[in-house]
Amino acid sequence: SGYPYFHIAGLFINEMGFCLGWTQVLIPNPRDTKHITAQIAKYRPTALINVPSLYQLLMAEPKFRQLDHSALSACISSASPFPEESQKQLEAIVGKGKLIENYGMSETSPLIASNPSRGKKKLGSIGLPLPNTNVKLVDPTTGKEALPGEPGEICVRGPQVMVGYYKKPDETKIAADAGGYMHTGDVAVMDEEGYLKIVDRTKDMIIVSGYKVFSVKVEAVLTEHPAVEMAAMIGVPNPERPGSEIVKAYIQLGQEHAGGDREQIREDILAFARGKLTPYEVPKIIEFMDALPLTAVGKLDKKRLRA
Repeated sequence: SGYPYFHIAGLFINEMGFCLGWTQVLIPNPRDTKHITAQIAKYRPTALINVPSLYQLLMAEPKFRQLDHSALSACISSASPFPEESQKQLEAIVGKGKLIENYGMSETSPLIASNPSRGKKKLGSIGLPLPNTNVKLVDPTTGKEALPGEPGEICVRGPQVMVGYYKKPDETKIAADAGGYMHTGDVAVMDEEGYLKIVDRTKDMIIVSGYKVFSVKVEAVLTEHPAVEMAAMIGVPNPERPGSEIVKAYIQLGQEHAGGDREQIREDILAFARGKLTPYEVPKIIEFMDALPLTAVGKLDKKRLRA
């Protein structure tokens, strides 16, 4: 695991390791993919547990792609959305059916939903709510429960939900409603089998002329392009339409395309996006970065991109 122990996921994995009798291989720098690859080759772990961006960094490491992953039974991913195309690429390396995406937060200590380790898994989905966990989806604009198949904020009630924020009663009242449901700030849709799929954070939704643009959807489409290793979307104010935003994409290119003609690559990416997205979802601005900023946990740091 590349999670630090000060993060709820790192603490949870550490404690579960003791409960399950696992040997844990500590990773001091999760961005050092060569070191991680060497440790995998040495210890042949049965489970890898990381955030999606670190899996994407590993997939870009040639030695990781060449390893024998036959001892690996599960690649567990959480903490941020994992583009479905990248999930397929990971399973092409480690083996089909090994990826288990789950979902949680510090306030729910930490899990809310997960794809089953045995049984039906769905790539691109965070799986099913855990036993004894009630989940409802609420329209963030109306406060009413979302219709089947429609996006809504994930609200959760169960034994794992926090009592409250320490000595912060006002913040606690905002986070939890009168029915005891914790409002997560994450927007999802639920399919006919009860599997959940994250479409965005409420604060990351981009409003373009009144239309909602879900950044996770656009990021997933852009990462399907062969030149794109990682992508992050933000909304920037539209100077011509007060109250509206423009979709801006930050893109980290794959190693084999990093030295290419940036203008030609930009046009190729935009043409690709136009073929898969509605016009208002297509980025109007693309900025290339050598490396997208990551938090200490390894998640995309959109706060720095907005700064």
